Amino acid sequence: MGAHRWQLLLAVIFVLIAGQARAQKTSVDAKQTDSSKIAADGTAYVTRIVPVPSTISPEAQKVLARVVSDAAVPQTLEQRRTQTDKWQSAAGEASKKLYPVDIASDTIAGVPVRIVTPLVISPEKRDRVLINLHGGGFNSDSGSLSESIPIANLTGTKVIAVLYRLAPEHPFPAGLDDAISVYKELLKTYEASHIGIYGTSAGAILTAEVTAKLKQLNLPFPGAAGIFSGMGDFSQPGDSIALFALNGFSGHLDPPKRDEHSEYFPASLDPKDPILSPLYSDLSGFPPTLFITSGRDLLLSGTSILHRAYLRAGVDAQLVVFEALPHAFWNNPALPESQEADRLMANFFDKHLAH
Repeated sequence: MGAHRWQLLLAVIFVLIAGQARAQKTSVDAKQTDSSKIAADGTAYVTRIVPVPSTISPEAQKVLARVVSDAAVPQTLEQRRTQTDKWQSAAGEASKKLYPVDIASDTIAGVPVRIVTPLVISPEKRDRVLINLHGGGFNSDSGSLSESIPIANLTGTKVIAVLYRLAPEHPFPAGLDDAISVYKELLKTYEASHIGIYGTSAGAILTAEVTAKLKQLNLPFPGAAGIFSGMGDFSQPGDSIALFALNGFSGHLDPPKRDEHSEYFPASLDPKDPILSPLYSDLSGFPPTLFITSGRDLLLSGTSILHRAYLRAGVDAQLVVFEALPHAFWNNPALPESQEADRLMANFFDKHLAH
């Protein structure tokens, strides 16, 4: 083959390669084009490109980079509880390395509890106690250790983690009744103003429910409360639950349904019941409350909506929203943001519980 023909062939190959590269680039550009379609009823069908923000820690950026399949993975309740118990045990050990404490099992008012005690309790804090209502979707325990250990250590205050009865075997109000029983028993030893109640996710919802129930029972409120990624309305889904899965943008997500029933409460119960859904309760007089959520939290809407309701009722309520992180990120003790969140929680209780 002559030199001219070789040059011609190479030129053709170059053109083909360049054309293919342009096509690939066009394809990538097309994938990176934000789009939206709004239906007549306001339903949004959107595509968005969301870069990993540089405003969060490198550790948090790695968390957001984890890929979780969008496919639904069926899981039995037994499998969920086994998996959650295994994860909670590991998270508890990791937390204990950062925040040394003593842990014991006991029962209070017939309810099983974990007692998480700082290695040293100063004399002025011996008459204080915190109650943790753990997360886990009301059907498992994903926080009795990881949510209690840092707070006990940082506040220098004993934390009682209530192992309340779980749904679906024990639907609402079983878990609520257990939390109230523990609180009433602690009132025999501690002044109400020296008690704090807090929880994450299901536990955050329970915290608001406990407060509403205490008002109904005409019992004294605790000195402070913490609602960390929660909500107060089972009658309708919030906006964020349609956007985010447990891991934020990554993972399986079903479109929310307004009429979808939760296993947490009986089907016969009105989802706007003021104790089940405290958004419809009289919130006036509720104790100072700290709300914490995050930018990719599936309960971002629920937390912020309930916070606004507290403000409308005149409650001393503070809201902190962490950038970009997913639901209940503080259960990962390795994140700098988790350590910051734990300190915010601890400082809040130190400030508001009477000495």
